[in-house]
Amino acid sequence: MPELAGRVADAFATGVREHEEAWLSPLAVRSYETAGRARAEAECRLRTPFQRDRDRILHSKAFRRLKGKTQVFIDPVGDHYRTRMTHTLETTAIARGVARALRLNEDLTEAVGLGHDMGHTPFGHTGEAALDECLNERFGRRFRHNEQSHRIAEALNLTSEVCDGILHHTGHAEPATLEGRIVRIVDRVAYINHDIDDAVRYGILEPADLPAEEIAALGDNGAARIDTLVHDLVETSEREGAIRQSADVGEAMSSLRAFMFERVYLGPQTRPEHERAREIVRRIFDHVVGRGEDVDAAVEYVAGMTDRFALDYAAAIG
Repeated sequence: MPELAGRVADAFATGVREHEEAWLSPLAVRSYETAGRARAEAECRLRTPFQRDRDRILHSKAFRRLKGKTQVFIDPVGDHYRTRMTHTLETTAIARGVARALRLNEDLTEAVGLGHDMGHTPFGHTGEAALDECLNERFGRRFRHNEQSHRIAEALNLTSEVCDGILHHTGHAEPATLEGRIVRIVDRVAYINHDIDDAVRYGILEPADLPAEEIAALGDNGAARIDTLVHDLVETSEREGAIRQSADVGEAMSSLRAFMFERVYLGPQTRPEHERAREIVRRIFDHVVGRGEDVDAAVEYVAGMTDRFALDYAAAIG
């Protein structure tokens, strides 16, 4: 059997190259044409570089902790609210489907999707804003979760394309690859629609509260809206040779996102939760830095906390 296993391994890369040449779009990144890793290492003979990145992310502590980090609501009671991990898995599944339809590299897309939020703080974007405020006030530095995710990706020695997609999944600059650009758009597609579902479950929104024009354009439930957004993204991207939404659908999604910021993310009903999260993050950061911790280590420590760990830590320090 060892000699059979050797023959399979010997043929693996050749088979992948032939399949990709026959199937992938000319615009897709080829798995064995990666720009490489920052630190050279022997490659796996039964996985492509991007498949190896995917597995490295899945086995990391940073990824496992995502199950304890919430999207919108702090440590909610109930089993059906999204966590940062469920958001990540939902984003990745949608993004991979888009990549398949466009004949782009699914493995690269998957690795970027799985890794894009590894550096997110506890308590969602409120936690991120609080850590950013602490860093800026005390050290004149800023915190962005995509940059922290990128630092983790570099520590894992992921490929250049995956690191780039993770770094630029948000912010002003777009990813260098089309696969990374898929994740950038799908990230918003996923969290807007799934956060609507959680806000309705939490009692902050009623379905009738959603803006009528945008709902008419996109669909009257989460599954319908995601279906509309995905089909539009695929058809527009195929037509334009770039990752694009049509103007009408893109505007409707942006408008729905603005509605969510006004009513949910920054809304009056969640303000007490946000203030609580901000106070906890600030208290923990001040405590960790006050005991002489290096600032980079302090940032990594606080950003890596789950919601429950942060709540317990804050209670312990009083």
